[in-house]
Amino acid sequence: MKSSRSGEKVKLTSIDELLGVMNEESAMEIELKSITPFRSHPFKVLNDEKMEDLINSIKENGVITPVLIRPTEKNHYEMISGHRRMYAARKAGLATIPAIVREMSDDEAVIAMVDANIQREELLPSEKAFAYKMKLEAMKHQGGRTDITSGQNGQKLERTVSRDVLAEQVGESSKQIQRYIRLTELIPELLDMVDNKKIQFTVAVDISYIDKEMQKWIYEYIRDNGFIKPNQIAVLRKRMEDENIGHSYMISILNNCIAPKKNRKVTLPEKKLKNYFPPEYSQEQMEEVIVALLEQWKKEREA
Repeated sequence: MKSSRSGEKVKLTSIDELLGVMNEESAMEIELKSITPFRSHPFKVLNDEKMEDLINSIKENGVITPVLIRPTEKNHYEMISGHRRMYAARKAGLATIPAIVREMSDDEAVIAMVDANIQREELLPSEKAFAYKMKLEAMKHQGGRTDITSGQNGQKLERTVSRDVLAEQVGESSKQIQRYIRLTELIPELLDMVDNKKIQFTVAVDISYIDKEMQKWIYEYIRDNGFIKPNQIAVLRKRMEDENIGHSYMISILNNCIAPKKNRKVTLPEKKLKNYFPPEYSQEQMEEVIVALLEQWKKEREA
């Protein structure tokens, strides 16, 4: 009997099969063009050295581990787990990929997608942030109960319980889960700076409580100055409680939080100066010449 889904079935070797028990799920060769990425997929597929290794491996051996997809409509599917393999397969010139097709609800798909990726090494803060948020929402949908509590306090309790469960599953504290999810409130430019380690994680969390318009100003400030310090954001948020703050005033607040630089002292050894001045020159005469030369150098730079 011909399968209702396109593609040729490729049987997986499994423990059940070795024991003589047929596995209900088996891989099928699915056309890559019929698979779309998971909506709002939070994990980045980077074209880096590891990806090049994967592409070369697929060229030599094919895709060994099937991807996981779910049907969306006739002969069309959504990727759940395997975005990197799908990208590499396309780069390797394959037309199909071995895939396990599984019927899933939206919440089940989100949880499966996050679980398949969250244990990867070197995840970016932005990837964890959106993954935790997506899974937490899906968990609340699946486990939502209205027979115990209701109203705002009940919703808060439900959120806390779900976050505790998620924290145990991923090996983070509940508070740290909350901090990561706060990062989803940052504008994309600031979130990129967090990923690139130009903003400290805890500072980024504090910035996430500031409105988006001022976040744009903060991004411009960091871009122009190269840094932002914890005390600058702390003072800014404190001022925001009592005052309306515009762009120029914000810059003034941030600048006033920076300790003034100490006067720099430059010492030139007498032995080195003797190479450039006659022996009869006094210290005052040498200083006068040096300052005159520096003034000339400054004018040439500004010209």
